[in-house]
Amino acid sequence: MPDRLVNLDTFPLALLITLSCFFLIQMVYYLALFLKLARYKGPVSVSSKEGVSVVICAHNEFYNLKANLPLILEQDYPEFEVLVVNHASDDETSYLISDLQKEYPNLKGIEIKKDLNFFTGKKFPLAIGIKSAKYDKVLLTDADCKPSSPHWIETMQSAYTERIKVVLGYSPYTRVKGILNKLIRYDTAHIAIQYLSSALAGLPYMGVGRNLSYLRSVFYDNQGFIKHYRIRSGDDDLFINRVAKKSNTAVVVSPESYTVSEPKKTFSHWVTQKRRHLSTSTHYRFVHRFLLGLYSFSLLFYYVFFVLMLALNFSVLPVLGLFALRMLIQYLVISRCFRQLNENDLILFIPLLEIVLLLLNIGIGITNVFRKPNKWK
Repeated sequence: MPDRLVNLDTFPLALLITLSCFFLIQMVYYLALFLKLARYKGPVSVSSKEGVSVVICAHNEFYNLKANLPLILEQDYPEFEVLVVNHASDDETSYLISDLQKEYPNLKGIEIKKDLNFFTGKKFPLAIGIKSAKYDKVLLTDADCKPSSPHWIETMQSAYTERIKVVLGYSPYTRVKGILNKLIRYDTAHIAIQYLSSALAGLPYMGVGRNLSYLRSVFYDNQGFIKHYRIRSGDDDLFINRVAKKSNTAVVVSPESYTVSEPKKTFSHWVTQKRRHLSTSTHYRFVHRFLLGLYSFSLLFYYVFFVLMLALNFSVLPVLGLFALRMLIQYLVISRCFRQLNENDLILFIPLLEIVLLLLNIGIGITNVFRKPNKWK
């Protein structure tokens, strides 16, 4: 009987210690990792104006190209070309490219009439575009993206130095009304905080193809997408996961360096997109999978133990104290990151969107185990 009483008495303490451990893990991520982006001042700008090849893959993207391509072709930069790889489109894309070439001599169209069975997604057209590039500096974006300023190319390439071979940028979504838009933009900003902070900490693990640059020689030296050509997605993050290192990677977060695109209009379309993106993370290097998994695992069980202890009325004051402290640090760090990324309006919704996104990612992860996501287009 006394032993049983001792066990009952120590149970709340054991739960509190466990909760504290998950709290401390979260604090390590916020104070040792995310704070790097919050305090980041940007790379030292280089005055070099070397040529840049902008590569865009397009599959039935007539309307997006019509709206966005002139903004890229009219960038304020002395020497650049824009390559549009028209990948098996059956719309008017090829005619649009031909018409624009009459006005913009630096526009080059590449036609791919048929898809190839051994490559899935956009890896094949992207590889063709990169190999056709005139310049060693390659800057990638998508047809549905528009540069945030006429200095997009200049700002992104200014991070290159003799040692830098990979430049990671940020690509937000357009700000409109509605909770879905806030959720999509919060998810995008949160992912950016993770991969940009990791790169600043010397552990680059991904980039986004909507705004990403690297040397064509890096693509050749690492055999392009050959090592993961059977994976449906990952033309951006899997390639960067393999080639980016502490010594060769830079980060640019200036508002002039963004490319902006329209978010999905429906929840189901966005979830389909997220399923495809999340499916590639299982192919990251072990250290990156471990760090990403530890962050998600600690966040999940932090909330689980927090709710459990409140429900059981165990150590309520210490539990609420930990919750308040984490929220305070979260707001101080993430709000500064959001300001870096020009996502100020999301700051107020951090706790709600964090929980919604956590539950959603769990559901998507389970779904992906049993059913593979769809192709690129």
